[in-house]
Amino acid sequence: MTLNLIFITVTIKKRTKTIEECMNEERINKIIEQYKMKHTEIFTRVL
Repeated sequence: MTLNLIFITVTIKKRTKTIEECMNEERINKIIEQYKMKHTEIFTRVL
């Protein structure tokens, strides 16, 4: 997307992720999900 404003051109491009970034993000999401499950188990035991 290009936007021209009085002698200034602003270009916005969608950033693409590398395979390493995708893998790291997936790993982090799995860890977060594990912690969520662990906390819900602990919380349900307390009740």
